Amino acid sequence: MGHLNCCVGLGAIAGAAMLSLGAQAQRAPGGKEQPVRIGYLPILDAAPLLVAHARKMFEAEGLQAETPRLFRAWPALIEAFLARQVNVVHILMPSALLIRYGNRFPAKVVAWNHTNGSALTVQPHIRSLQQLGGQRVAIPFYYSLHNILLQEMLRREGMQPVLRAQGRALRENEVELVVMPPPDMVSALANRSIAGYIVADPFNAAAEANRVGRVLRLSGDVWRDHACCVVLMHEDDLSTRSDWAQAVVNAVVKAQVWIRANRAETARLLSRESGSYTPHPEAVLRRVLVQYDPVLYAREGAIRHPEWKVPRIDFQPYPFPSYTQLLVRLLQRTQVEGNRDFLRTLNPQQVSRDLVDDRFVRKAIASVGGARAFGLPVSLSRQERFEP
Repeated sequence: MGHLNCCVGLGAIAGAAMLSLGAQAQRAPGGKEQPVRIGYLPILDAAPLLVAHARKMFEAEGLQAETPRLFRAWPALIEAFLARQVNVVHILMPSALLIRYGNRFPAKVVAWNHTNGSALTVQPHIRSLQQLGGQRVAIPFYYSLHNILLQEMLRREGMQPVLRAQGRALRENEVELVVMPPPDMVSALANRSIAGYIVADPFNAAAEANRVGRVLRLSGDVWRDHACCVVLMHEDDLSTRSDWAQAVVNAVVKAQVWIRANRAETARLLSRESGSYTPHPEAVLRRVLVQYDPVLYAREGAIRHPEWKVPRIDFQPYPFPSYTQLLVRLLQRTQVEGNRDFLRTLNPQQVSRDLVDDRFVRKAIASVGGARAFGLPVSLSRQERFEP
């Protein structure tokens, strides 16, 4: 399991997939009797799943929901999903590609959890990407939007990302990328073992609140209204118990509607003061959900596109095909560890049709008033803006 601390080994996932397929054969199809078993990391990307549980929205849809299971790192969450210990997860979108195509595991994206919500946070004295030269920056996973965004930003500035320096001295234009569980990042930045990290909030807000780091760039200012985490489910649950799957997606979408209207209450609900969903203080969660100041971040250089008017984090469920297509193209030129041969075979248009099943989310959106409930175009189509 040591290797999985930094990346998912294809052999280990294949083994878990075989166990999962065996479990599938023992399950009866149909009905809503299967409990919702949520797996999540303590980041705000998971908020719709957690709010749906806290406010008993799954029960309102006729479902049973177990207490969500918290994981510290992505490999452990992925393994639990493959072994069917959990059946509804928020997952890094590039990891969804790894699971379905790299490991040929039958999983489908059914919705987005959020938009934006991540940042590149650095030591307080660092004011530019060039100052990261010769140093280490942490990412949460190789198959993450964070890895993609950071590598694109570095290359645009003439910098070279390096996955494993293996003890050699880094050149001035090189930045070593190291995989680190998000809960470890703030302390690593504080003790200066890394120069920065790129990750989901509230870990960026935590560094700001503790005055051990500053946000160098907000992710939504690099890729306008991007998703990072998406709702992933087992494909057979969509085909053999479609009523159950629809009810799950209905609850998630209704949770997003509620969050958009109750941001301060969401911060309270998910805080450590109110329960056990996350270890974060309410004040840190409020920095992201309520107290976002785009003028300040523009003055600091973390926002270069103020005309985009993107929130620090927002919540909407529709998985735009144009996003998936651009993501595939970007991932194909991103350095990752392990066997990446499968990436070369992916066709962006085909992946957007095969990986994502939007039947359930379209019905769920219609049930809450349609696309306008989320400020989305009625056509449910858009043009991607990616400007690192």
